[in-house]
Amino acid sequence: MSPSQLTARPKTVDGQAPLQRPVRRKRTVSPVAVAAAFLAPALLSLVVLRIAPAGVALWESMFRESLLRGGSVFVGFENYADLFANADFNNALLVTFVFSAIVNPLQIGISFLLAVLYTRRAAGSKLWRSLVVLPIAIPPAVSAVVWSVIYRPDGLGNSFLALLGLPDQPFLTSPQQSLASIMVLLSWIGVGYWMLFLIAGINDVPTDLYEAASLDGASAWRKLWSVTLPLVRRPLAFVLVADTVSNFLVFAPVQILTKGGPSGSTNLLMYDIYTRAYTLGDLNKAQAEVIILVLLTLVVVAVQFRLLRSSDAA
Repeated sequence: MSPSQLTARPKTVDGQAPLQRPVRRKRTVSPVAVAAAFLAPALLSLVVLRIAPAGVALWESMFRESLLRGGSVFVGFENYADLFANADFNNALLVTFVFSAIVNPLQIGISFLLAVLYTRRAAGSKLWRSLVVLPIAIPPAVSAVVWSVIYRPDGLGNSFLALLGLPDQPFLTSPQQSLASIMVLLSWIGVGYWMLFLIAGINDVPTDLYEAASLDGASAWRKLWSVTLPLVRRPLAFVLVADTVSNFLVFAPVQILTKGGPSGSTNLLMYDIYTRAYTLGDLNKAQAEVIILVLLTLVVVAVQFRLLRSSDAA
C-alpha cells in the first residue's frame, strides 16, 4: 500500500465508522421579511407623521369647548354641520374649487408644452430651460415678497403694462383680479418644477417611434398627440395628482399677499383653517375643516386616477 493511500484512509475511532462533520444548512430569509424590513422605516414614518395626526384631528373635531362645564364636550358631527352652515367656510370652499379648477390645468398645460419645447435640439434651449427652473430654488415666501413688489400700483407689473399702452391694474386690491394674481405667482413657481418630471418622461420615449411617424408623413402636432402624449401618460398622471395636492395646500402666498381678501376672494381652505384656529381660537372646528380638506383631496385624486385608468383602458 502506497504512502498516499495510507494518508488518504479515513480516520476511525475504535474500528467504527469514520466521523463526519455535521452539514450546516443555510438559513433562507423570506422575501416578505426582507421587504418588510426595508419598508418598516417608511411605514413607521407614515403612521407617526400622517395617520396618527389624522386620527387625532378626527377625534378632536368631535368635541367642543364648553364654558359651563369647563372643558371639552363630545358633540359628534355638530362642528361639521356648523361649518357647512357658515358663510365664510362655504365661500372658502367655493374659492378653493374655482382656484383648483383653473390653476391645475393651467400649470400642467404650460409645463407639458415647455417640456416638449425644451427637449428639442434648438439653440439656447438649455439656457431657457434653466431660467424656467430657477424659481424652484427660491422659497415660496420669498417669491411672494418679490411678487408683492411687482403687484404694487407703482410696481413692475403696471410699468410693463404702460409700455404696452394699457391702463394700470389693481391686481391684489381687486376682488376680481386677486385670485388670478395668486395663480400667476404659483404658476411662476410651479411650472418649472413639474416641467422637469415631464422632460424626463419625454426623454424616455424611443426615438424610433418619431422616425417611423416621420416616414408616415406625420406632422409635428400629430406626433405630439399620437406618440408623445400617450407614452408620457404615467409621468403626466403623477404630475396631475401631485400638483392637485400641492395647490390644495397653498398657504404662504395668501398669508403674505392678501390675507384672504379682498372680500374673501382669496380665502382658500388652508388659510381659512389657519384663521379659524389661530385668529378665532376655535381649534375643534379647525380640526373638522382639516378633515374636510383631506377628504376633498382624496376624492379629487381618486376621480383623477379613475379617469386616467379609464383612458388607459380605452
